[in-house]
Amino acid sequence: MGKPKRERALADNEAKAVTKNLRISPQKLNLLAQMIRGKKVDTALADLEFSRKRIAKDVRKCVMSAVANAENNHGLDVNDLVVKEAYVGKNLVLTRFHARGRGRMSPIEKPFAQLTVVVKAQEEEAQAEGGA
Repeated sequence: MGKPKRERALADNEAKAVTKNLRISPQKLNLLAQMIRGKKVDTALADLEFSRKRIAKDVRKCVMSAVANAENNHGLDVNDLVVKEAYVGKNLVLTRFHARGRGRMSPIEKPFAQLTVVVKAQEEEAQAEGGA
C-alpha cells in the first residue's frame, strides 16, 4: 500500500554524485566544474590532481564517487566514462559581522556551494567524433 516507485531521472548509462556544503563560493567552484565538463573521467581526475585550487581535492572526490556509483550500482565500464554534466548550486550562506568605525558594523557573507557530477558511458567511436 506504499506509494509507487519513482522513475529514475537519469538514463541507464549514467550515474550521478552530489557533494553538499562545500565551503567555497559557487562562482569559484564553477571554474573547476567548467574545467572537467565534457572530458573523459581519467583526464578530468588528472587535471584535478594537479590543479592549484584548494577545493580541487573535494571536486576530485565527487568525480570518483560518481565513477564508483557507475561501476557498483549500474555495472558500467569505468574506462568508457565521460563527465557529461558538472554543475554548481548555491547552498546556505553564513552571515558574520565586521566592526567598523563609529560603532557601526558591516556584514560578511560566507557562502557554501554544492556540486553535482553526472558521468555517462560512451562508446569509443562516439568519443573520437565529438570528444574534447
